[in-house]
Amino acid sequence: MNRSFNTLYNLGLVAFTMLFVQVVTAQEEESTIGTEVVNVVKAYTPTISDAFKVKATPALNDSITTAKKKVTYSIFSVPVASTFTPAKGKAAVVKKTKKEKLYDNYATVGFGSYTSVLAELYSNFQISRTEDFGVFLNHNSSQGGIDGTVVDDYFYDSRLNLSYGARERDMTWRADLDAKHQVYNWYGIPEELKTINGAGNTPLFNEDFDVSHSFLTAGLNGSVSLQDSFFKKANATLRYFGDDQDSGELRAVVAPTFEFPIAGELITTKVTADYVSGSFDNAFDTVDTEINYSFLNAGINPSLVILRDDLEVTLGVEAMVSLDTEASETDFFVYPKITASYRVAGDYFIAYAGLEGGLQQNNYHDFAQENPFISPTLTIKPTDKQYDGYLGMKGKLSEALSYNLRASYTAESDKALFIHNPYSQSGNGFGANGYANGNSFSIAYDDINTVGVFAELNFDVNANFKMKVNGQYYTYNTDSQQEAWNLPDLQASVFADYQITEKWFAGVNLFFMGERNDLVSSNDPADLLITNTVETLDSYFDANAHVGYRFNNRLSAFARVNNILDSNYEKWLNYEVQGLQGMVGATYKFDF
Repeated sequence: MNRSFNTLYNLGLVAFTMLFVQVVTAQEEESTIGTEVVNVVKAYTPTISDAFKVKATPALNDSITTAKKKVTYSIFSVPVASTFTPAKGKAAVVKKTKKEKLYDNYATVGFGSYTSVLAELYSNFQISRTEDFGVFLNHNSSQGGIDGTVVDDYFYDSRLNLSYGARERDMTWRADLDAKHQVYNWYGIPEELKTINGAGNTPLFNEDFDVSHSFLTAGLNGSVSLQDSFFKKANATLRYFGDDQDSGELRAVVAPTFEFPIAGELITTKVTADYVSGSFDNAFDTVDTEINYSFLNAGINPSLVILRDDLEVTLGVEAMVSLDTEASETDFFVYPKITASYRVAGDYFIAYAGLEGGLQQNNYHDFAQENPFISPTLTIKPTDKQYDGYLGMKGKLSEALSYNLRASYTAESDKALFIHNPYSQSGNGFGANGYANGNSFSIAYDDINTVGVFAELNFDVNANFKMKVNGQYYTYNTDSQQEAWNLPDLQASVFADYQITEKWFAGVNLFFMGERNDLVSSNDPADLLITNTVETLDSYFDANAHVGYRFNNRLSAFARVNNILDSNYEKWLNYEVQGLQGMVGATYKFDF
């Protein structure tokens, strides 16, 4: 038996050895098998294991533990009489404001003292859902009658405006045609000239002496704005302005605005082209000497708005080129366009500052609208506003009261100043025309630095009462001129409107103008009676009020009182205004 076992053992050992040798030999011959890395990925499946639990309730061996006493009770119900009855709930009612019907047309007519007439008509026609056409007509006149005036002092001011607009999905545009006719008189004859006699030993200056002059304006204006386009909007103006003294002026302005994304920021770019050209038939001192002027101002103003929480900053610069075609001169200007505001305490305190400049295109039209007593003998050129730096604060003191305070410093080159034209007491030049009798103004230019302070309060108590109070104070530093002619050092105004009842309404406007300086001079070498003298115009206070009554949604009546203090103050040198003035009228609204 042992022999059989040994034989089997030896056979098994030999077989195992031969198998091992074959496997090793096969692996040595098959050398293409390399090392491989196998990553077994199995999704993580979280499980919650059983918490350790106390599987035996501990026995209490407290000697002071007492057994619970069994309590037996019963409920004894007694009815209680009650007289309380809860009221049924009622929803609160919000008071609704009656929606006022809006009319597309209205007409206003008024008559007052000094034979004054006010007439106004507005009509709007809705051509389609996206198109409208408007007509506006306004006339304001007075036959005059100012005390102490020896020549005519009436005036007429009439205007007609036609407008057309369209609103499309991606574009809105509007165009209007504007026409205006104005008639004024150079009635500011100096006191020392009123007694001069003419032919027949009668006063030279009387109602038959023609001092009238008229202005005519015709203009075409247009605007367009686009959505989802780099071209955002554009404004354009083409205007003719002339007078009955053979003066004429043409002005054309084109101002498109673009927006370009650059480096993740939106850059707004404004482009401006402003052209003005005109002529005056005579110079003030020389007859038949024509004055011509022509300027083209063109520029580009890129800017970037930065918003960071409560901080808003606008960084911009404007480059302008000005071409004087009459003198064949070209000037180049660069202006800052920087503004910043920071909400220190929300809407209650907002600090703001800025540094801005620009090239102002002066023109005959704007001068005549500000002072209609200028002579048609002006020198026209642009004003270089080098910079206007300001620092201020604004916000609201309460929900009904807001404020605005600002201090500024402005540097301007060739700033335009109204100055009284020279005249002669010797009689030279009297009667040659209507404006060379000490009764007109021209333009003087100077480099002026201005320090200003501005303050304003707005009262918005409720929907029925609103009031605004503001004041401005200025100091001027001139270069070549003796004074900053006709610029006030102090101005203040108050505007208030009060809806007394549903039908009654009223309002007041108060104005204060500080002292101004003008120059009295003569350009006649033979005139020894007039020397260069600075004349100070007194400050004045002008109070105006109005009251009205609405009979219904269509018809209302009004009454106005101007210059309540009946003060014949001088708005310009030798030009007193009308005293106490009254006017009554009515407004009627309607639809076609």
